Amino acid sequence: MRSLHHCPAPAKLNLFLHVTGRRADGYHLLQSVFQLIDRADTLHFDLRTDQQIVRTTEVPGVPAEQDLIVRALRLLQAQYAQRHGRLPPGLDVAVEKILPMGGGLGGGSSDAATALMAANHLWQAGLTQQELMTLGLPLGADIPFFLFGQTAFAEGVGESLLPVPGPDCWYVVIEPGVAVPTPAIFSAPDLTRDSEPVTIADFSSSLVVSGKQNGFGKNDLQDVAERLFPPVAEAVAWLGRHGDARMTGSGACVFCAFSGEREAEQVLALVPAGASTPWRAWKAHALASHPMKLLLQKQ
Repeated sequence: MRSLHHCPAPAKLNLFLHVTGRRADGYHLLQSVFQLIDRADTLHFDLRTDQQIVRTTEVPGVPAEQDLIVRALRLLQAQYAQRHGRLPPGLDVAVEKILPMGGGLGGGSSDAATALMAANHLWQAGLTQQELMTLGLPLGADIPFFLFGQTAFAEGVGESLLPVPGPDCWYVVIEPGVAVPTPAIFSAPDLTRDSEPVTIADFSSSLVVSGKQNGFGKNDLQDVAERLFPPVAEAVAWLGRHGDARMTGSGACVFCAFSGEREAEQVLALVPAGASTPWRAWKAHALASHPMKLLLQKQ
């Protein structure tokens, strides 16, 4: 096989996100439920005749050498060389980017995870899911989740994952027109860092019969993000008129769950243009598993 095209790199939502402590090295201890949704970047991979990793499309604001896709593929190349005594062929990677940067949707990490899955397949590298997760973790705490590939209860810095049934619902997501840098949120002195730990059972019991999230927990990063980035607060306030609106990740995107597509579409039709910054809004459906798994099974 010389190529893999139309590879999805889906977004994630944090259905809740609690900061329960801080390690001696400064990393924060988290609890969250990660939910895949069906809005995704799309990646295309073609084997090269040399060993170069080349991103063939521009990604505004992300030089190729800093791109998690390129860095992840080079790590996998090195791992392959250790096992097989030679480098695998290089790859041309084209990226169709629709997920915003600084949005809390995990777009860059998802792109890297999809790249690792695709290259592991094209190169016949033979790494297990767990080995890929270990390889990707130093690049980004969200990468292991996307490789895990299903709704997950996360602990630690986000790398300790257990499967959990998620809600079968639709979401309205608002991009409030700002990019939120994660370090600015985690370094804030007023960030809540002592939330009481919860359990999987606590989360599971919060799901209503309809399958919609029922307001479990909160996002401890949201208050800081709203203070530092007023458009986030504006989006939360507006979407909160229609349900339990909250921010995902460290921001900036805001979401609200709805039982069905029609209900989501009705709210989506009402989303204003935004006050201080232009808003972009869309709907998405919850995914039970990563769509790359099905694509690779068909190859």
